[in-house]
Amino acid sequence: MSFAAVPAAAAPSTGPVIAEVYGGGGNSGATLTQDFVELATVGTGRAELAGLSVQYLPGSPSAASRWQVTPLAGGVEPGGRYLVAQSRGAGGTVALPAPDATGGIAMAAGSGTVALVTGTEPLTCLTAAACAAEPRVVDLVGYGSAVVRETSPAPAASNTTSVARAELTDTDDNAADFAAGAPTPVNAAGETPGGEAPEPVDARVHDVQGVTRLSPLAGETVRVPGVVTATRTFGSSRGFWLQEPEPDADPRTSEGIFVFTGSATPSVAPGDAVTVTGEVAEFYPDNPAGSPFQSTTELISAQWTVRSAGNPVPGALAVGEDTVPDELAPLPGGNIEPLALEPGRYALDFWEAHEGELVSVSDARLVSRSTDFNELYVTTKPQQNPSARGGTVYLGYGRPNTGILKIESLIPFSQRPFPAANTGDVLTGVTSGPVEYDRFGGYTLLANVLGEVKDNGLEREVTRPQRPGELAVATYNVENLSAADEQEKFDTLAEGVVRHLASPDIVTLEEIQDNNGPAGTGDGVVAADATLRRFTDAIVAAGGPRYAWRQIDPQEGADGGQPGGNIRVGFLFNPHRVSFVDRPGGDATTPVSVVTARHTPHLSISPGRVAPGDAAWEDSRKPLAGEFVFRGRTVFVIANHFASKGGDQPLHGRYQPPTRGSEVQRVRQAEVLRAFVDDLLAADRKATVVVAGDLNDYPFSPAVRTLTEGGALRALVDTLPANERYSYVFEGNSQVLDHMLVSRGPRRVDYDIVHINAEFAEQASDHDPQVVRLYPR
Repeated sequence: MSFAAVPAAAAPSTGPVIAEVYGGGGNSGATLTQDFVELATVGTGRAELAGLSVQYLPGSPSAASRWQVTPLAGGVEPGGRYLVAQSRGAGGTVALPAPDATGGIAMAAGSGTVALVTGTEPLTCLTAAACAAEPRVVDLVGYGSAVVRETSPAPAASNTTSVARAELTDTDDNAADFAAGAPTPVNAAGETPGGEAPEPVDARVHDVQGVTRLSPLAGETVRVPGVVTATRTFGSSRGFWLQEPEPDADPRTSEGIFVFTGSATPSVAPGDAVTVTGEVAEFYPDNPAGSPFQSTTELISAQWTVRSAGNPVPGALAVGEDTVPDELAPLPGGNIEPLALEPGRYALDFWEAHEGELVSVSDARLVSRSTDFNELYVTTKPQQNPSARGGTVYLGYGRPNTGILKIESLIPFSQRPFPAANTGDVLTGVTSGPVEYDRFGGYTLLANVLGEVKDNGLEREVTRPQRPGELAVATYNVENLSAADEQEKFDTLAEGVVRHLASPDIVTLEEIQDNNGPAGTGDGVVAADATLRRFTDAIVAAGGPRYAWRQIDPQEGADGGQPGGNIRVGFLFNPHRVSFVDRPGGDATTPVSVVTARHTPHLSISPGRVAPGDAAWEDSRKPLAGEFVFRGRTVFVIANHFASKGGDQPLHGRYQPPTRGSEVQRVRQAEVLRAFVDDLLAADRKATVVVAGDLNDYPFSPAVRTLTEGGALRALVDTLPANERYSYVFEGNSQVLDHMLVSRGPRRVDYDIVHINAEFAEQASDHDPQVVRLYPR
């Protein structure tokens, strides 16, 4: 039996569409110097393009192929056009009219796929069927022998022909909608190609970079001399760095710049003296109109001439303990891009003033594990807020760790695999390379000289066991655990519970997924019994007790997290040490309340969700309250997983101070949770209440301070020395997201964050667990 490939098919468009695609620009025999994509609208009103992108995939993609992205802004009017310029070739004599958006994608002339996409994250689909199921695709055109297309591909194009819609109709069949012919680019102003390419402006690198974050020559075609210092020969953003060997006297102007060659490997080497002709552009990693990130000044659509080879490469700027300022950035309450740089005062300005230049660090301490994205984070300021185990602790909004620097490698991994490392290890020797801004982690040293990692022997912590009269309550975010995971993850998490947490009496769990995890999007599966059974079986196999569990299945897709996973919070408990008070009636939508009988508070349902219908919990996990009895004493435990920080502006972004938009929901969640705790304590001010879980916020945040206001609850992380206050490491900052808070009732409270995950290259979760041992009243 054989099966035909399913073509990419969606409802025919009623708004913006792809009108024309040309990938032969600058090729042999071409008249036009650049590739382009032209957009139009089949609607009756203006089609807004802000937040959309044009993306390109080779006609015959391999498993390693990646979509390349050009963000859009503005819009297209009915009857009008919107021109997206792409890569410039070495041939051709006629320039495009002024484009409405500019990318650097080198599209193939004969065959390829172009998609109009909602958002700027690259698509991941590589087949027609997968792309047909991708809801972000607004329109898609496969031409020539393209594997990814709608129904049937459009005709093949060439160096001298494009494919274009004969009529502005969209039948969802590329073959029917498009025809091959002479390329006819038109921009939003109605302009058509107007003759010879403009004569470039002669400039130096520091002229292009200017004294602010944005180039004063943006959009201009310039001719710039310099020496090649490094090349990026893999990935979808290839190119080389050019540096001025004779710098000016202004510390605000960088002497380095990136020359973008798209997916083409640059034919230059360090030490080549070259003259580059290209367009000055500001590259944002997402839609530039609303991006919270900074841009990278670069040259696109570039051509170059090698004047000589083997020249001395400019020396790297050595960055030491006192090189980078302690203050992060100016705080204008908005965009810092127009401000003149002050590299001697602000850390972000310092790095921007050296964008594209060679810098180096020596014998730098690692303040993070090596990440899954082949990143190392080091500190150039080893005395800045050091943690007890080698990291750098984040202790306040006004206390940024400006010594942190991210390092990636320009050395192909086939030549030198990226090193694995733990927090506190040392990157010995000299590491050097050009500096570039990255949306993930901020300014990054892209190493073409990478030091060796020295293992400093960091070990995973083991907490002490609870005494017979102590109740031990732990909290553990197990990072999207589902029954679909490999057994190794269950075994490692189980070892953490048994050996490192000493088999606590109660464990609140966060990020327990349903039985088939993210693979089951929209399939109606929300139960997690198979997930919890495998986990508790693994704990027994590791030598621990046979834990029982309690949890409540959420409504499908209602609690956020990984799509299809239906994450929730829940309890494990050791029935030989503690008993659970079961009261029926708990489900996804029924709220738990406090019931007082004989001057003693109880839960109306147990387990029960706290105010699950409140808008505070929209698209977020609902807290779960449980009533336990330990040695005749009632203990209330509330498991939590507050809304994530997704959407907050980054610390290193172009808006200062950054806006923490997600904080609003967490504050409201804290208010709702605090009201429930207050009901318990109103019934018995000496009640033992433990609030635990991933609150997704810092000890100094408004959300956590809402919970602790007035002293009814104590945030136990505040009882630790400052250098021990962390359970998670993000972009080199050791920080607190997980919390345990207790009421004033229990006696002899002993608290420990057990560091077994966040600092290590090999980890079962990205969070460290915590445990509190106490004597209930």
